Amino acid sequence: MSSTKKVLMVDDEDQFRATTKKLLSRRGFETILAGSGEEAIEKLKENPDVVILDIKMPGMDGIETLKEIKKGWPLIEVIMLTGHATIELAIEGMKLGAFDFLMKPYDIDELIAKVTDAANKKREHEEKIKDAFK
Repeated sequence: MSSTKKVLMVDDEDQFRATTKKLLSRRGFETILAGSGEEAIEKLKENPDVVILDIKMPGMDGIETLKEIKKGWPLIEVIMLTGHATIELAIEGMKLGAFDFLMKPYDIDELIAKVTDAANKKREHEEKIKDAFK
């Protein structure tokens, strides 16, 4: 198992995705990008540890995407990204199994801390599952 944490960044804003990828890469994260909920579900086969998921997207929004992720990949941790208008949706996301949420524009150190905590939680769950089958 590699120690590099893999992050799937899902946002419909190209510039925001590119900037976040650059910031995460500089801190040692492997980052996969998706521009929509539908694309995010497709990219889950690349086995990310953590998904950073924008709530407000055209088509399949963040809440719908979260439900799909949790249905098919329950161990992947999801951090919801929200603007002020969608704080209620972020709370709904938490009830649906999101690890945490962050307000846009986010603080990079806060994002890194949440991604690291989420990836560690996923790995702990995977270890417990492996131990149960020994």
